[in-house]
Amino acid sequence: MRHTTKITGESIATSGLPSDYRRAIAQYIWNSFDADATRVDLNFESDDLNSLVRFTISDNGTGIEMEELSETFGRFMDSKKKSSYSEITQVQGKKGKGRYSFFNFCTKAVWETVYKGIAGNLLKYEIEILKDDPQNFTTNDKAIVKNTPTGTTVAFSNFTKLSTELLENEDFYSYLCSEFGWFLYLNSANNFSIYINDILLNYNRVIADSEEDIFEIGDYSFKVNFIQWKLKFGDNFYFYFLDSVQELKYKKPTSFNRKGTEFFHSVYIESSYFDNFKEQSEKSLSLFDSVSQHDIIFKNLTTKIKKFIGDKERIFLKTYKATTLIEKFEKDSIFPRFKDNEYDQLRKRDLENVVKEIYTVQPKIFQDLKLPQSKAIVGFLNLLLDSEQRENILDIVGEIVNLSEEDRIDLASVLKQTKLAHIVTLVKFLETRFHVVAALKTLIFDLEHFTNERVHIQKLIEDNYWLFGEQYHLVSADKNFEILLNNYLDFIENNNGRKPELRKLDKKDKLKRPDIFICQQSDVPDSRSEELMVEENIIVELKRPNVVIASTQFRQIEDYLRFIADEPEFNSKQLRKWKFFIVGKSVDEYIKGLYQNQENRGKRFLVQEVGNYEIYAMTWDDLFRTFSIRHKHLIDKLEFKSAIKEKLEEKGIVLDRHASDYITETTLKKVP
Repeated sequence: MRHTTKITGESIATSGLPSDYRRAIAQYIWNSFDADATRVDLNFESDDLNSLVRFTISDNGTGIEMEELSETFGRFMDSKKKSSYSEITQVQGKKGKGRYSFFNFCTKAVWETVYKGIAGNLLKYEIEILKDDPQNFTTNDKAIVKNTPTGTTVAFSNFTKLSTELLENEDFYSYLCSEFGWFLYLNSANNFSIYINDILLNYNRVIADSEEDIFEIGDYSFKVNFIQWKLKFGDNFYFYFLDSVQELKYKKPTSFNRKGTEFFHSVYIESSYFDNFKEQSEKSLSLFDSVSQHDIIFKNLTTKIKKFIGDKERIFLKTYKATTLIEKFEKDSIFPRFKDNEYDQLRKRDLENVVKEIYTVQPKIFQDLKLPQSKAIVGFLNLLLDSEQRENILDIVGEIVNLSEEDRIDLASVLKQTKLAHIVTLVKFLETRFHVVAALKTLIFDLEHFTNERVHIQKLIEDNYWLFGEQYHLVSADKNFEILLNNYLDFIENNNGRKPELRKLDKKDKLKRPDIFICQQSDVPDSRSEELMVEENIIVELKRPNVVIASTQFRQIEDYLRFIADEPEFNSKQLRKWKFFIVGKSVDEYIKGLYQNQENRGKRFLVQEVGNYEIYAMTWDDLFRTFSIRHKHLIDKLEFKSAIKEKLEEKGIVLDRHASDYITETTLKKVP
């Protein structure tokens, strides 16, 4: 049977049919869901040359009633369907254009449909439309069928643009996930699904995060579904307000549409609260706006949802985007150079935390910046954090971008929190070091007759070799020279990406055991050349608390020096520097004389210098006082910070005492 409509080819051409084959196919899938389908199947076949020969879209919906064809296929731009899905996705299914979408990729479409008649029997018939004759469609006679479920299959043929490659393309699969992912997610409890050649469409691949919550406000319950997408869909992200049958009543931008953050999201709110709202177009919301301005329930709902989404965005920015930003800054050398000691690393972490927090509050500060601009901002932040001006960061950020009052409150809170975290970390850092010094002092001066250099002192020193400098890496402790050599070469060559072979020494002194052997983790500039770097190493010999450093102990260190100088693996005279330290209770007149001989060198505790080899003699008190001097800049910095001072005093550490005077009951309990 031939049916004639008032449709013309020109009206179809100017109706805005989809120009993208993916969108055209999506029209038919939405039509299926409009017809109450829970499952849609896309099936296609190819010939031996991989040319597309068959493509169908099937569903298990209610079918197309022949009695209503004049209200469905007989209309154009005014379909009987009023799909809320199409409003959300911007697919124009409710305008009745969907059936003509096949014009995009083929010339013929045939619908085979089964529906339940008035008498309750199942009826089947076909509808055919040709691209060359759009104003007409044909149907055959309906027939009664049994044991056949309701639903519709539309078969396409005479393909013009569509191919097997396009249907198998990853881009097509991702498009369907992005187009229908939210709908399948919201209807997952009802087992809504899409299959492509019997393979389930896994929409989760485009969902980065999702969460469902229930808000109880007044007498109403609101089901809130948040979805964060991995891909960007459109220019804005929306709140979708749906009634109890999932019909869209209103949508509005979420206000979390900041460019560059990649926080792609949608929020769907379902409730019977929206049942009484009439459908409004996005350009005519006067009725809804009027109600929303006075309705306390809707205002409270909006406030709760915005907080819910705001928390989600902060978590995303802080845990993912801010971390990625830090990694990029590291890669591009945006951060200032920090030394490898604990304090500088603490400062680095503090700067990283503040950058993360500022980015979380206002990402645009760090967006679209050139390399010099990024370096300038981060460098300036570092200067402020390292001074008493960190609170001024809030004002400076406010000059760069317009901060809302909420942003200002959040950022002020962030700076306070990071400052507190910095204080706590710094207190712990100082407390540990003061306790180590106190423990050593107790061992050396109070438990002199009990203390053994290898069992007690050496163990404490090898765990805290920062006492001799922040920049060193521990290579060996109480090992003989053969083991020391292999550990040393393993450290040096591993830094260069190579695994060294074990060396065997053929020397009678190879079993001598220096107490501590430390090498520098990074090279130091060569004073004689701007191009070369010098590797620095130290060897430490620890003596029992009652041992006075004299000529005998000095000769022992000289033996170590000669061994190192004669060993080919060690003895680069130009590019390796060696420092030997001997530490004891006191020094005799012989050592004092060596001090005087080296006074013109300008190096404290130096007793001998030959080329790149230096020998130093120190008392335990010298070591403690050196610790105090090295940490004086920290102590000076903390003196006016009452919060830190109070926290340290609570732990038995009083900053106006000398570092070597720190003794607490806690420390005594930690003595080995």
